[in-house]
Amino acid sequence: MKRINHKNLLRLFQVYETKHSIYLVLEVLKGGELIKKIKEKSFYEEKDISRIMANILEALDHLHDCGIMHRDLKPENLLLKSTEESLQEVVIADFGLATSFHLEPNKILFKRCGTPGFVAPEILSYKDGQEGFYDEKCDVFSAGVIFYLL
Repeated sequence: MKRINHKNLLRLFQVYETKHSIYLVLEVLKGGELIKKIKEKSFYEEKDISRIMANILEALDHLHDCGIMHRDLKPENLLLKSTEESLQEVVIADFGLATSFHLEPNKILFKRCGTPGFVAPEILSYKDGQEGFYDEKCDVFSAGVIFYLL
């Protein structure tokens, strides 16, 4: 998270470590989860959906340029910057399963991960020792599922 800096990716400002704890100083986002807004409203206009998807895809582009794949993109991990009705400021959060796609597969802790319904097929079908490893396109698949939901 220290390597990324984009308006649509949750910002990490500082990390403090003590003997028993690690504290992360993160950006304050007051709008809650996108999933809550989706459930409140049964229909979104094309212009709103296009804004949401543009935010997500621009953030993914930056993340992928940094050599990072998120691997758990879903509406619960998309937060809104403010409580206003506007959906213009969508931010990707929860980098708990994120990893570098430049690492050797044997150095990646969780190879098969993600949330059912949003995880790309190549992640689900990956087997240890398999030649070739999935890449950042797995996030694009998850973005497509979100697009379908909207």
